[in-house]
Amino acid sequence: MIFKTLLTMKAVVCLGFGVLLVLVPSDLFDILGASLDDVGRIPAREYGAAMLGTLILTWLGRNLTDLKVQRIILLDLLVYDAVGLVVTVLPTVSGALNALGWGIVAVYLFFTVGSGYLLVTAQAEGVGMRATSP
Repeated sequence: MIFKTLLTMKAVVCLGFGVLLVLVPSDLFDILGASLDDVGRIPAREYGAAMLGTLILTWLGRNLTDLKVQRIILLDLLVYDAVGLVVTVLPTVSGALNALGWGIVAVYLFFTVGSGYLLVTAQAEGVGMRATSP
């Protein structure tokens, strides 16, 4: 996996979920078997806004070739997705989210492993995160 591919995929996911969370958070949570009241829709929409910010970071950053900048972006995504993974596994295991919650878990796991892999291989080899072929 290369840096550009991972960031492009992350941008697409953030676009889809970010828009849904900002515009129709209750509908998204209904699909996942959970409900939101008026107060719950506020942080859901705020999270959607954060996802739209991550969309901008990943979409505009996908072509960057500076390894230091790539590492900073990957570290940000690693923390973002690892925390998201944990906080999504817990309600899915407890039954607060239905079986579709495991799909969200899988998405977080994919991006956690992807960004972690690129960080580790870049540190071990000093390469591996170039956005374009040499």
